[in-house]
Amino acid sequence: MDTRPFGRTGWRVSEIGFGGWGIGGGQWGGADESDSMATLHAALDSGITFFDTADVYGDGLSERLIGRLRRERQEPFVIATKAGRRLSPHTTDGYNAANLTAFVDRSLTNLGVERLDLVQLHCPPTEIYYRPEVFAALDDLVTAGKIGFYGVSVEKVEEALKAIEYPGVQSVQIIFNPFRLRPAELFFQEAVRRRVAVIARVPLASGMLSGRYAATTTFPPDDHRAFNRSGVMFDRGETFSGVDYETGLAAVDQLRPLVPTGATLAQFALRWILSFDAVTTVIPGARRPGQVEENARAADLPPLSAESLQAVAAIYEKHIRQLVHHRW
Repeated sequence: MDTRPFGRTGWRVSEIGFGGWGIGGGQWGGADESDSMATLHAALDSGITFFDTADVYGDGLSERLIGRLRRERQEPFVIATKAGRRLSPHTTDGYNAANLTAFVDRSLTNLGVERLDLVQLHCPPTEIYYRPEVFAALDDLVTAGKIGFYGVSVEKVEEALKAIEYPGVQSVQIIFNPFRLRPAELFFQEAVRRRVAVIARVPLASGMLSGRYAATTTFPPDDHRAFNRSGVMFDRGETFSGVDYETGLAAVDQLRPLVPTGATLAQFALRWILSFDAVTTVIPGARRPGQVEENARAADLPPLSAESLQAVAAIYEKHIRQLVHHRW
């Protein structure tokens, strides 16, 4: 597994990371804890050294499982968690020093550590990026030794560009995949210039880019792929990257011929993301060891040809751009 520098932190992390939303169980149709732990161990065995989670994934279950992994294994790895979505209602004013400190303290307990490696604001309202006092509160948590570094997880390119104006922001987590190309424009250029790490999330468009779904596929009612397609619970862009289901299936059919012999569509999509030098790590989720092992093997694929990259862009222009480019 190759590694890439994580912004200005001095870390080097695996270019394929681990997304911990699914092992929390909530909004993914449930999860088995023994399977989750086996998957986490398989991730480390595959060379993955960057694990992303959040305090709301399974109400802290995802954090607790990853904390357990750290206690059970000796290999060093980075844990990135997120804070803010515990707010109810989820409002701008809730992002104050007292609440952020409480969220960090809870994550410290869940993970069983004395200092969090990386804390990311968890897709806060856009107004947050225009409130310097929020980032000053994060600076204070660094000074207090509760967190090592901080970053943001965003919905929109606008938010990413505004966030990296703050000197303490070390990373930006943003949706980037063959269905969401806009970050590769101005944002990637600015992230490289400012030496900010880029974490590519939702890399498989909620599994759509695995190629395993069909028009007849059904999802459990507590799975966000069933209930959030129109954004009724949280931002629509989190589910299938904001692309309607039928359009996504049509685009996937056109992507299939581009997949190299011996690779899967999911691996092709991950390798495509890694074709962009601005990307530090990509964080597909997994709930079974075989899934995480397949994801990790994407890093072993040879670089994609210029023709393949151009073909992906052409499919985006034909099917996807008009649906998502102006929104996120």
